[in-house]
Amino acid sequence: MTLRLGVNIDHVATIRNARGGMHPDPLRAAEIAVKAGADGITAHLREDRRHISDRDIDVLSQDNPLPLNLEMAATTEMLDIALRHVPHACCIVPEKREELTTEGGLNVVGAFEHLKPFVAQLSAKNIRVSLFVDADEAQIKASHDVGADIVEIHTGAYCDATGEAQARELSAITKAVRYGHSLGLEMHAGHGLTYDTVKPVAALPEIMELNIGHFLVGEAIFVGLEQSIRDMRRLMAEARMVPFK
Repeated sequence: MTLRLGVNIDHVATIRNARGGMHPDPLRAAEIAVKAGADGITAHLREDRRHISDRDIDVLSQDNPLPLNLEMAATTEMLDIALRHVPHACCIVPEKREELTTEGGLNVVGAFEHLKPFVAQLSAKNIRVSLFVDADEAQIKASHDVGADIVEIHTGAYCDATGEAQARELSAITKAVRYGHSLGLEMHAGHGLTYDTVKPVAALPEIMELNIGHFLVGEAIFVGLEQSIRDMRRLMAEARMVPFK
């Protein structure tokens, strides 16, 4: 089974915003991702707009050649933006203003009553709803019960670990994706994945999509964005033991 790759282009916008202006353009990154074999584009519109901007979402919603996965916090502002643009999917993530990057999964159990109507409004517009959670069965069960279509497992702890600790994290991810799949959820994974860490996760047959961004944009400095995506696709294909195009 082919494993989809969603390319997160947030940090193309981070580089642009370091000096202002329009270069590099996230839309151009999306167009390159098409040529490299990506299946979708992910963009996180944060409360503080530190990388992706409202204009980026406007442009990506209209001109992006791939399905758009809008990452966002579960706030009224973000719900209004999603309902206005109607992206292919929305991935709900926890968000703290002071964090450098998303630090862990969403507490769906604790936020169940808030999330249930939030998810329902997105679903009513035929937006696929994904919840970004840790490899925890209680959070996955709550994601199912709240009405999500997809659970994306946070792989950051696995990517940061080494040796036996990394093996334990991979075991937890394996158990989590099997459990989510048994509930009928579509299982995705992402955060921190690199060439060195992607294959064991990509090999899990229950996972339908990986979302990867920071590493690909960083590697693009050395080899170009198209090549960095192609190299990641090749490793994903090898993990699934399917032909690489």
